[in-house]
Amino acid sequence: MDKLNRFFRDNGLTLALMAIFCLCILGMVWSGWLEENATLAEHGRPAIDVLDYFLSASFQSALFENWESEFLQMSAYVIMTAMLFQRGSAESKDPDKVNPEDADPQQKRRNKHAPWPIKAGGLWSALYSYSLGIALLALFAASFILHWLQSAAAANEEALLHGQPAHSAIEHLADPLLWFESFQNWQSEFLSTAVLVVLSVILRYRGSPESKPVAEPHSKTGH
Repeated sequence: MDKLNRFFRDNGLTLALMAIFCLCILGMVWSGWLEENATLAEHGRPAIDVLDYFLSASFQSALFENWESEFLQMSAYVIMTAMLFQRGSAESKDPDKVNPEDADPQQKRRNKHAPWPIKAGGLWSALYSYSLGIALLALFAASFILHWLQSAAAANEEALLHGQPAHSAIEHLADPLLWFESFQNWQSEFLSTAVLVVLSVILRYRGSPESKPVAEPHSKTGH
C-alpha cells in the first residue's frame, strides 16, 4: 500500500491532468456526435454511431487542430524562454544571474546519476541538450500534418454533401479554411502564455512552482 500511495503522490499531477484530458475527450466526442447527427438529419442522411463519429474526418480534424496549437505553444515557449527574458516573471530566467539551466552538461559527464546521453557525450549529448524542444516541435509537426489531412477529408465530405467537387490534400493547403482553423487557435495560445508571463510578475499562487514565493518583491525574476 505504501508503494501505491507513493506512486500516486509522485505522479499525481500527470494522473490528474490525464484524467481531465480523458473526461474532456469523452465530452467532445459525445457533444460532437449529437451535433453531427443533428446536421445529418437536416440533410436527410442516416445517423452514425459514436465510434464512426470518433473515427470521422471532421472529429479527427478538430482534435488534431487543437493538439497542433498546444504543441506549437509549448515548443515555442520552451525555446523562447531559453533566449528571452521578462524581468519580474516567475516564468523567466533572471537576465542578471548565471542560471543553472545554462550550465554546460559536459561538466556533469562523469556524474553517475547523469542521463546516459550526457555520459555518452558528442552528438548524443548535443541532441539531448535540446531534446525537449525537438520533441515538442516534432509533435507540433505531426499534429499539423494530421490536422491538414483530416481537414482535407472533412472538406471533401462536406463538398460531397452539397454536390460540389472534391479537392486533393495539396490543394487544401491553399484553402483559407485550413489556415483559419490553425490561426484561430495559435493566437489564443500565444495570448494566454503572454498573460501568464506578465501576471506572474505581480500575482502569486501559494504553493505553485509556477509562482514566485508570495512574499517576494515584484522585481524578483524566476521561481
